[in-house]
Amino acid sequence: MSSIDFHNTTALDDGALLGMFDDGLSGWSVDTITLRVRYSRSADFSGTCFYADRRIHVNLGRHVGYPYLMKTHLARTRTIGRRWYKPLYTLELHDAYELALFIFMHEFYHLLVKTARRNTRQKESMCDRFAARHLVERFGRAVRDPAGRSVPREAWDFQDLDGFVAPADTKKGTQARRHGARKT
Repeated sequence: MSSIDFHNTTALDDGALLGMFDDGLSGWSVDTITLRVRYSRSADFSGTCFYADRRIHVNLGRHVGYPYLMKTHLARTRTIGRRWYKPLYTLELHDAYELALFIFMHEFYHLLVKTARRNTRQKESMCDRFAARHLVERFGRAVRDPAGRSVPREAWDFQDLDGFVAPADTKKGTQARRHGARKT
């Protein structure tokens, strides 16, 4: 099991946040993570993962209204001739706790990728999928396409995210117990 060195300077409840983050780490054993939750200066949100000291910063905008439509890069890349594009799918987050959890899970996956000794470049979509998957499973949030239609899970959750970072888990097999075996 992983542990968190946690500090929160926002008005959000420490216990509620820590409980949500601990739940997100359930099944992963990656040693201690330093986590700081604070307000951003002006952005709606931001997150940062510092690999060297296993530190994650979650920054939340004070001005953000909820529900918040998080634009994500979950969709498969599509090509038309020589051009490619990826539609933005949205995930409706109901409060600042869910926004903080999405950011944390996204940054945590960056840390898992680095710890697994994988190439850390161009992993934003995978990190978004990892975070979205957790919110869909925990809160039943719907992923929607640009027209507002619900997107079937198999259209965005098509990668073996756990298998990709399996070497990061210091206690082998825990992620398989958490998410079950998946075929891709």
